[in-house]
Amino acid sequence: MKIIALEGPSYAGKSTAIQHLRNRGIEERAYVSDCYVQYIAHRDDIPPARTNSAAAQLAAFETFMDIENARVRAALASASPVAILDRSVDTLLAHAHALDALFGYDVHHQLRDRLQKLRFLRPHHTLYLDVPAEVLSLRRKTVGHTAAESDYFLHNPAFLAHARDYFVSGARPPVAREVTVIPADSGPADVAHAVESLVTFWTR
Repeated sequence: MKIIALEGPSYAGKSTAIQHLRNRGIEERAYVSDCYVQYIAHRDDIPPARTNSAAAQLAAFETFMDIENARVRAALASASPVAILDRSVDTLLAHAHALDALFGYDVHHQLRDRLQKLRFLRPHHTLYLDVPAEVLSLRRKTVGHTAAESDYFLHNPAFLAHARDYFVSGARPPVAREVTVIPADSGPADVAHAVESLVTFWTR
């Protein structure tokens, strides 16, 4: 099974691109998995983006890895030659990398060690949608999410910088075998078509 993942910050356009692929009939030839949080029934059960301790960050990882295990089973049961993921296990590692840098939790290496004992879908190709922080902020406002930027940790500039660093710097290589960076500060339709072009190339 060939695994293709979409990564990038919140509001980068991942879900829009996935929906575009679905509208174009991708599910006739690929298993498609939604973002982790879509698998959690109650919003209050979603681990916070800004955990308050290393222990809490480790616990959040285990919660999401329970979902990853379910995604593995569903992908294999589909018998599809291709799986397309809205976020992958690299999301969890990038998040830990950022919190380590910001708060000194020192959990990233523990999570990588933990993966050796867990089932997960390792992407062959990851598309990282790269969007400047100011564009992300504008997109949030455009869709009516007007809470103060300071209250939305996933758009904290320092967090965004460290999470991006995980995917593009190579200092701590992602789990994905290959990462392609797509500038995604254009319109959602343009980004979706760029994603479709690469997915089509890799799956033909």
